[in-house]
Amino acid sequence: MLNLLSQYSRGRIAWFLLLLSTLVFEATALFFQHGLGLAPCTLCIYQRIAILGILLASLIALCSPKHFIFRIIAIFVWLYSAFEGFNLAYFQARLQFAPNLTDTCAINPEFPSWLPLDQWLPNLFGAYGYCADKLWSFLTIEMSQWMIIIFCCYFVMGVLVLLSQFFSPIKRSIWDK
Repeated sequence: MLNLLSQYSRGRIAWFLLLLSTLVFEATALFFQHGLGLAPCTLCIYQRIAILGILLASLIALCSPKHFIFRIIAIFVWLYSAFEGFNLAYFQARLQFAPNLTDTCAINPEFPSWLPLDQWLPNLFGAYGYCADKLWSFLTIEMSQWMIIIFCCYFVMGVLVLLSQFFSPIKRSIWDK
């Protein structure tokens, strides 16, 4: 399996699928915000940025997937973004289901002064919701819990792709007999 992942990671299709999955999640977030009128909180915006980090990783690898350095940088950006996104989603779920007295959530996102995304693109990065609100659920699972699952899947796949880099790709096509 790792040999097959190694082969796929050297081509553009796998990285394009990663890019496509992040675009679907970003479009879904925008639909929830603008279509359904669900107010995003600060943690939601930060998770949106973590998804954008995975999108950036796919773009890095799409530049030249055959070169090891592009793949390894992309994989580490992918893993870092998925890990941080998981931590943010876990914290949001904790705020919703088992809040601690010391847990707080900022009202407005805190971006660096040289990158005020909430001012440049308020429709994408402006937060006006409260982190502990339970606004949407599907199959009795809240949105923050879904994000935990999504980031966990991204992280596990990233680890598998990272491990596959140390295996040689399959030399022949699986369709050859």
